[in-house]
Amino acid sequence: MSWLPQFADRECCDVVTIGRKSGQERTTELWFGVVGEEIAFISGTTRCDWRTNMLANPAVTVKFDEVASHGRARLVTDPEERRRIGDVMGAKYDWSGDEEIGLTRDAWVYECPVLVVSFDEV
Repeated sequence: MSWLPQFADRECCDVVTIGRKSGQERTTELWFGVVGEEIAFISGTTRCDWRTNMLANPAVTVKFDEVASHGRARLVTDPEERRRIGDVMGAKYDWSGDEEIGLTRDAWVYECPVLVVSFDEV
């Protein structure tokens, strides 16, 4: 049985990436969706450091309080997988978008880049 379902209803988790320039650990609190045995993250912009760090070094750690698991991130490129993740995230988060950066809810749910993390072990 997967360790993820017990955390699926949480609002956020901490994600530790390795800085692409500094090589130092960087911790970011993120919204997430549990999709099967993986956890998904939607980046609202292409400029977010956590996304760029994951793409440069896919080794990440996801933390829920004292529970941490190491995994590997990958960019979602399959349209069907992207839509399933958008459905999960849209159902979980009641968010109307961000006018300041020109991001609508629909664009965030179904168009913005998504990374998923597959886990080694807990």
